[in-house]
Amino acid sequence: MLAMLIAAPALLCVGIATVTDPDIWWHLRAGQWMMQHHALLRVDPFSIGGAGKPWQAYSWLYELLVIQLFQRFGLVGMVGYSTAMVFAITLALWHLIKRLQPNVALTGVVLIATCLSFGHLVTPRPWMFTILFFVFEIDILMHARKTGRVIELAWLPLIFALWSNIHIEFIDGLMVLGLALAEAIVTSRGIGDKTRLRTPWIFAAFTGSVLATLVNPYGWGVYSVGFDYIHRLISHMAADSGGLNSISELQAMPFRDIIDFSVLFLALAAAAALTSRRRFQVFEIGLLLFGMVVSFRSRRDVWVIAIAAAAILASSIRARATAPDAAPSRWSARLAIAAAALLVLIAFRATHRNDTVLQAQVAKALPVAAVDEIRARGYPGPLYNDFTWGGYVMWALRMPVNIDGRAAFYGDAAINRSDATWMAAPDWASDPQLKAANLVLGPARMPLSQELRMDPEWLLAYEDQVAVIFVRKSANAAK
Repeated sequence: MLAMLIAAPALLCVGIATVTDPDIWWHLRAGQWMMQHHALLRVDPFSIGGAGKPWQAYSWLYELLVIQLFQRFGLVGMVGYSTAMVFAITLALWHLIKRLQPNVALTGVVLIATCLSFGHLVTPRPWMFTILFFVFEIDILMHARKTGRVIELAWLPLIFALWSNIHIEFIDGLMVLGLALAEAIVTSRGIGDKTRLRTPWIFAAFTGSVLATLVNPYGWGVYSVGFDYIHRLISHMAADSGGLNSISELQAMPFRDIIDFSVLFLALAAAAALTSRRRFQVFEIGLLLFGMVVSFRSRRDVWVIAIAAAAILASSIRARATAPDAAPSRWSARLAIAAAALLVLIAFRATHRNDTVLQAQVAKALPVAAVDEIRARGYPGPLYNDFTWGGYVMWALRMPVNIDGRAAFYGDAAINRSDATWMAAPDWASDPQLKAANLVLGPARMPLSQELRMDPEWLLAYEDQVAVIFVRKSANAAK
């Protein structure tokens, strides 16, 4: 039973994991560049407007990992990455919940509800590592606060040293660690329910973790990206602007499926559990509020509230402990974990996934045939493309793009300008990058594609159900 419980999310991932996520492609291109040049990226070599502009590839370690997987296993390696990360996250969550909740049945319910809430995040992105590391962090903090045993805090600097080289959202982890430090300080002065975690120990863990994040190729420079991340979060809370409007993953949950409602259920259940305790729990309340702010603002960050709620529910609900003879022993738990891993591996092999099938999925969502046409015809740039496909074009065409999925690099103004042009806003023709372009590649049904069909300066050179290609007539004549 335990084996199936742990394996279930990964088994579902085997069936639903996708390689059509547009952002994986620019990560692959960055990893490939670093492999070819035996150097880290410090300036942008991929875009037109950003050529030579400083760029910190803060996910460099993840990018080297995925390019190695791709080179050895192709697109199947991307599905394997997603499946393995889901399995690891599920296992880490089970460990977190079972240490806080003695009832086996309730542990299973909370685990499944939490894993369900991650349903839209099962893509080969670096945020999978962030989810895993965040679970580790919450597990360590909750256990230390509950027992007063601080030996596990020594793992936090090691986690943050790795985290800061994989994904910028280690900043979220530091915020939560700072919250634990704030709790220790205020409770020592009689405010709120006192924790067993003493201030000097959590201060040492916080300081050590901050210093550990500097063990990256960019040193303190990585914090400039982190501060920009925080600034964008705060500014977007005050007004609707920038990428939150045009990038689907940065928008709020639409509540159109059970996955989104499971997130809401977890948040409400955690809030109810806290109010029932009738004690002011500084860390739990702060963690829940932080999760609500971050997760309900951006759907890609729903993992924050889901993990926070799971920890709060597991620690707050008073349920009868499972009888010792019914609870799994240490050895039976290890056997169940091994059996779960074997089940996932067998299921992965049994699906007979191969690059041909996965490439067909990619061709239905991304401009695979259109890129082949540009390469075959040798159409000259500069290229004008849309935000979503920029990463794939960067990878497949090897032509400088005008924009791609690196939202923090381009900034809100560039994203807004691109979005307005592709939506054929009244001033679309004045877009300086479009005016400088000789080649346009974009979705067939976008308003700009319809406008260019009627524009005398542009020639429709290719069209399929996914994409269109336009070439500037003067550039085509010169060729």
